[in-house]
Amino acid sequence: MDKYLIVIMGPTAVGKTEVAINIAKEFKTEIVSADARQFYKEMNIGTAKPSDEQLKEVKHHLINSLNIIDNYNAGSFEKDALKVLDSIYKHHNIVVMVGGSGLYINAVCYGIDEMPETNTDTRISLSEKYSKEGLQSLVDELKQVDPDYYEKVDKANPHRIIRALEVFRNTGLPYSTFLNKEKKLRPFKVIKIGLDMDRKELYKRINNRVDLMIEKGLEKEVKSLSDQKLCNSMQTVGYSEWFDYFDGKISIDRVIELIKQNSRRYAKRQMTWFRKDKDIKWFLPEKRDEIVDNIKEEIK
Repeated sequence: MDKYLIVIMGPTAVGKTEVAINIAKEFKTEIVSADARQFYKEMNIGTAKPSDEQLKEVKHHLINSLNIIDNYNAGSFEKDALKVLDSIYKHHNIVVMVGGSGLYINAVCYGIDEMPETNTDTRISLSEKYSKEGLQSLVDELKQVDPDYYEKVDKANPHRIIRALEVFRNTGLPYSTFLNKEKKLRPFKVIKIGLDMDRKELYKRINNRVDLMIEKGLEKEVKSLSDQKLCNSMQTVGYSEWFDYFDGKISIDRVIELIKQNSRRYAKRQMTWFRKDKDIKWFLPEKRDEIVDNIKEEIK
């Protein structure tokens, strides 16, 4: 019998977790997380992980699977996720994958190009440059050493910029030379479900979620991890905004304003990525019955 991977994707705060749990319960299966921020055990409040109650409702994989000091990328995720999927498919013909990290989702669905090994010193050096000089200095460097990738990359995403420069500094070759776009064959069929809503409503949800994170103690969580602020995992929305506050450079009101602003921008970048994929069928998050009917039709 055919195997299926149902991918639930969409911008941050749109309601992916709840929909994925409903779908997994409908098809009596398990969930694989494709959220690059939820892998880390120490990062809880700012990554909007499923609650303990939600994790009990359906078995989840690849949440809390890493430490923040771990070097991890889409290639690593591809290998780990495929191993997990292989295990689940021994007992289920359908698996749900959920997340907002488009690159990680594509890695599982189509494969990712083999990248050369890099060393920790290079990553630390680039992270320090980012911390001291800002993202634009890294973007300018990328433009010089790899103009092809510079034209394609999301220039607001420090992870992508640092990764490309890391490869160049270690190999002397542009990151773009390692990209070939060849899709790998998978032993499962992919059904892509996109979740979206009115932009004003989404931004309201984002702002409310940030307020809730502050109430839950996000400041304390980030403070406890600030010794690791140069780790790749910490260069993310909800965490990196706090460091200037801890250094006395900005107010806490400004921190909250920046987290909301950067979260909205992140949602916009996610949608720009997802809109390029014509295989995604889009639904409002509350249209659960429509989503289930569509999946059943696809499986038929």
